[in-house]
Amino acid sequence: MYSEETGCGFENAATEPPFYFSVRVPEEGNYRVTVTLGDPAADSVTTIKAELRRLMIERVRVPAGKVETRSFLVNVRTPKIAGDGEVRLKDREKTSEARAWDNRITLEFTDAHPAVRTVEVEKADVPTIFIAGDSTSTDQPLEPFNSWGQMLTRFFKPEIAIANHGESGESLRGFLGENRWAKLLSVIKPGDWVLIQMGHNDQKETGEGIGAFTSYKTDLKRFVADTRQHGATPVLVTSMNRMTSTPKAKSPTAWAIIRRPCGRRPRKKTWR
Repeated sequence: MYSEETGCGFENAATEPPFYFSVRVPEEGNYRVTVTLGDPAADSVTTIKAELRRLMIERVRVPAGKVETRSFLVNVRTPKIAGDGEVRLKDREKTSEARAWDNRITLEFTDAHPAVRTVEVEKADVPTIFIAGDSTSTDQPLEPFNSWGQMLTRFFKPEIAIANHGESGESLRGFLGENRWAKLLSVIKPGDWVLIQMGHNDQKETGEGIGAFTSYKTDLKRFVADTRQHGATPVLVTSMNRMTSTPKAKSPTAWAIIRRPCGRRPRKKTWR
């Protein structure tokens, strides 16, 4: 079992998958995890997720007596912001979602017959794709929910890391007010990318000077400018439609309002 003395071990005493295994790391950043898969006596099928269910490798089949090695990148972060301050975490981020912010890499081994022989972890200096978003991009902690952000890791080779800073309930203003944007800016490097997807919760905000063509547009420009100032590339991701309760329900027309500022190009400035 995991202990602070060894800095590694299983998180639970389960006899059936999923199994959770954690390794303490000395600092936040990107780590390359290399696993050796295979069971000497039986065919195995292994899926591996990291932290809060980020999909890393999916349904790797290894015949009995054979082994296969796979590598993937895991991004680790803490609430502390270099220099000063920290992210204002929600209560759930300190309890049921704490794995997203601790100093460990937690791996979930699951599927029909997961078989893992060895786990190696080493620091990795690679480009990073950061995500600033809401519940549709965040690492959802519980089945059957998931997001495009926590599935994105599945589609990249171990040469580019994914750092998902999305969180449920967030808007551009909330991301700024809770120091999530300050945290992201404190760790991005020249050559990185930032995927910015907001809108679901910005749409609900009301007040003087607040709206799609005022505060939302201004904050979106700030996110783009800040990203470029740090030598990284901003990518504006259009919000997806909300789920509807009936199969014949139409997409909410309000999205036409919130999407326009995201896709509109100013006449004097070019957004690339």
